[in-house]
Amino acid sequence: MTPHATGKQLLVVGTVAIDSVETPFGKAEDVLGGSATYFSVASSFFTKVRLVAVVGEDFPEQHFDLFKKHGVNVAGLVKARGKTFRWKGSYGYDLNVANTLETKLNVLVQFDPTLTEEEKLTPFVFLANIDPDLQLRVLNQLRQPAFVALDSMNLWIETKKEPLLKAMGMVDMVVLNEAEARELTGMSNLIKAAKEIRRLGASIVVIKQGEYGALGIFEDEVFSAPAYPLEDVFDPTGAGDSFAGGMMGYLARQGKITGDNLRQAMIVGSAVASYNVEAFSLGRLTQLSFNDIVNRYNEIKRITVFDDFAH
Repeated sequence: MTPHATGKQLLVVGTVAIDSVETPFGKAEDVLGGSATYFSVASSFFTKVRLVAVVGEDFPEQHFDLFKKHGVNVAGLVKARGKTFRWKGSYGYDLNVANTLETKLNVLVQFDPTLTEEEKLTPFVFLANIDPDLQLRVLNQLRQPAFVALDSMNLWIETKKEPLLKAMGMVDMVVLNEAEARELTGMSNLIKAAKEIRRLGASIVVIKQGEYGALGIFEDEVFSAPAYPLEDVFDPTGAGDSFAGGMMGYLARQGKITGDNLRQAMIVGSAVASYNVEAFSLGRLTQLSFNDIVNRYNEIKRITVFDDFAH
């Protein structure tokens, strides 16, 4: 575990998967993936993380070792009879658009997240991209958490909108990408869409914009976090989850939610996500140091600072 992983504990409930991905720059077969995977490793640089998910009997032991190397508590990572959830996808030169070629839910269909007493008391909680009915099940088990955030996807907007809206009304922060925010609200303007999502109950909305960064709406403020400009992008899979992991990890590290902390957390998320896309799977995240993230954070700050208008 990195010596910098201090702060309030963080719980993530989501998917751990085996992915096969092809981009214009290469391909990777049967590699570690899943929303909770990217999130937990990204957030582990900042705080102690508990992971709740399910895998199959075919899940390689080396992946358990990877989580443990990053100090992720895998007591809630259950190995069930059957095969691990698998996703196969491809990207063209527009790396913001993933083409799903195959999805095999496998043991994910039996996933029934039942939290331990310790997990129920975790102060910071992130509900990664899973069925909204499961998100509600987790929410109903929590005991007065300090801060809860939720992510989702177009599938649940189209097939489970009512439970998704209910879950969004029970959390402090909603994280979606721009296409999902537009689909959920029917609004093309992202600021209007974010404000509409806030009316559901969450006080903070963060909209991921891929290579263009992220937009945060909280209190009376709109904050735009830029993405770090890269020359080489190999695989955008998990970038949004890495962004969320960096952001939530930083907030848990600070232990409180303020406007300054939220702005800083979004830049941290951008910094972590920029490393994630530099290699397939978690190849780049697993090589990172805490100082690497700090350096990229400072670089994002440097390239976006400018002087007051000169009269």
